[in-house]
Amino acid sequence: MECSRCLFQFQKSCPHVKVSWTCLQGREDKLSGMSSSSSSAALRFCANISWLFTELPDFPQRMHAAAAAGFRAVEAAWLYDADLQELRRAKNDHDLEVVLINTPPGDVTAGELGLAAVPGREEDFKRGLDQAIEYARALDCKRIHLMAGRIPAGADGGKAVIQEMEEVFVRNLNFAAKMLSEEGMTGLIEPINTRLTDARYFLSSPHDAATILGKVANDNIKLQMDVFHWQIMDGNLTQNMQRYLPLLGHVQVAQVPGRNEPDSAGEINYDYVFSMLETLGYRGYVGCEYKPRGKTQDGLGWLQHYWTRRK
Repeated sequence: MECSRCLFQFQKSCPHVKVSWTCLQGREDKLSGMSSSSSSAALRFCANISWLFTELPDFPQRMHAAAAAGFRAVEAAWLYDADLQELRRAKNDHDLEVVLINTPPGDVTAGELGLAAVPGREEDFKRGLDQAIEYARALDCKRIHLMAGRIPAGADGGKAVIQEMEEVFVRNLNFAAKMLSEEGMTGLIEPINTRLTDARYFLSSPHDAATILGKVANDNIKLQMDVFHWQIMDGNLTQNMQRYLPLLGHVQVAQVPGRNEPDSAGEINYDYVFSMLETLGYRGYVGCEYKPRGKTQDGLGWLQHYWTRRK
């Protein structure tokens, strides 16, 4: 294979150009998880451009960078300040799949982080959902994270407050399920840890999320597993992955406690986690939602390791 056909400019070199650990000819098969000597299908990874490639100021530039690094898919939290036509152009220029976006957070200046479970904000949630669907439709994105939100400031977080928020959440999820079903889209709910990341976030455990999903009438609302949050809140990753695999619609990864690259120092053995997901037959994407320790490109060696292990 000639050096000029190589991608993933990560680590090797030749006299003329950087040589990648995989190349253009195998790029699509590898990242789609369809080519491997192992018996189970390889995982598919997408770059979270709210976290990766932040050396660049705007989302279209980050999409270009992700594609140049070899990613075939991206996800993001909130793209709503970006020009939708520029996003579409960047997506189409590189034939990128946009895997996931979030519903708008609400009034961030007032401390909001999602509205789906917040009493009194139902109409605002619906307007935000409309906006998310507009962007998802334009970008051919099939998954929207329906952010639950925080327990309102001043609320005591007691049983009555939690019960009311759960009832609001379930009603809004049922509403969203119908809207998304008409678009051929899937909604996701994500537990976010309340120990390191957000002490007031309403949905914090996979067990609570599974209970709520059991109250939603449509099965196009799924569970989003961010391994970082699950490890902090509950640990027991093997049993939880086995138990909740049928509910999973998306996975995200970062190391604990630093939320850096999966191969950085920390509590989680990602070789094991990735092997477990393969063994369980997970077929969705794995979102790379972590804080690079340096330049994004310099920290992608863990992906090289994954593919080396798959050989």
